[in-house]
Amino acid sequence: MTVASPRRVMIVEDSTVVRALLTHIVTADPRLTVVAAVASAEEAIAALPHVRPDVISMDIQLPGMDGLEATRRIMADRPTPIVVISASIEAASLASSMDALRAGALSVVEKPVGFGHGAFDAVSREICTQLAIMSDVAVVRRRIRARDPDAPGVRVPVAPRMLLVAASTGGPQAVARLFGALPAVLPVPVMLVQHMGEAFMEGYATWLQSVVPQRVVIAQDGGMPVAGTIHVAPGGRHLRIGRDGRMRIGGDAAVGGQRPAATALIQSAGEALSGAAIAVVLTGMGEDGAEGVRALIAAGGAAIAEHESSAVVYGMPAAAVRMGALALPIDMIAPHLERTMARTGIGTTS
Repeated sequence: MTVASPRRVMIVEDSTVVRALLTHIVTADPRLTVVAAVASAEEAIAALPHVRPDVISMDIQLPGMDGLEATRRIMADRPTPIVVISASIEAASLASSMDALRAGALSVVEKPVGFGHGAFDAVSREICTQLAIMSDVAVVRRRIRARDPDAPGVRVPVAPRMLLVAASTGGPQAVARLFGALPAVLPVPVMLVQHMGEAFMEGYATWLQSVVPQRVVIAQDGGMPVAGTIHVAPGGRHLRIGRDGRMRIGGDAAVGGQRPAATALIQSAGEALSGAAIAVVLTGMGEDGAEGVRALIAAGGAAIAEHESSAVVYGMPAAAVRMGALALPIDMIAPHLERTMARTGIGTTS
């Protein structure tokens, strides 16, 4: 049996202390090896052709060219998986990290804490796990012809009363693109599950509000969903729809390894609304959401999955397609949603 070679990591970090700490953390993980540790974006871009890393650990706050611009250039010129290492979850720093995700970075994690900190082992494991997982993501996409959503045989669901959206790796960019193409005033409430570290969710919601025309809030337990508003599942908590139509937030066990879980949301909404909902499963690893899609379709609802040609990671969407979801490239999803709502008697307002 052959043993897989360690994944090659480039560290981009201007702080000498943090750069040394990251190097120590990464080197200690047998899945990874450090092939370059540089102090600026300019050095990183210059080194890429001969270093050829499998994954990049990217600081955002860099002297000269910042990590956001570096991410844009790398994804345009030499696509390589990028994990953002965020210095803080404060608004300004987090907004830049979210913009980097929109520019093509795959994940964001907190910067490592010192050796004596109680969370050192947990933070270190999360950094290495994200680098190892993301190193296998193919960021070069293929163009594949998608099925025509208006072709004969594509079922029109019952009039939807809710839109359910799920995303994981690559999700911030896809979510922003989807809702940026939809009208500011939507006739139904939106429930959103985005897999992301718990500490980042408040900031993610704030960032999303700044880049889409709809209202964005963190879902509140017992609250009634509001039409035209995107309700974001809070970090580390499930979002479900109760039989009374109200949002239910719970800290019960993970579903399929995820909390919040898209499957928990979609299943609960399908039951509470008797199938009167549309689920949209965007880019992401794993199969979260697939069982929910199966149950929703069986109840008379509908589901759309991002097509392989536009998904950063075709894991969650592929699983949803196997359960009966219609596959569409990201730029075709919003028009299809508008046509579906129009055909079922629910119009959107610009």
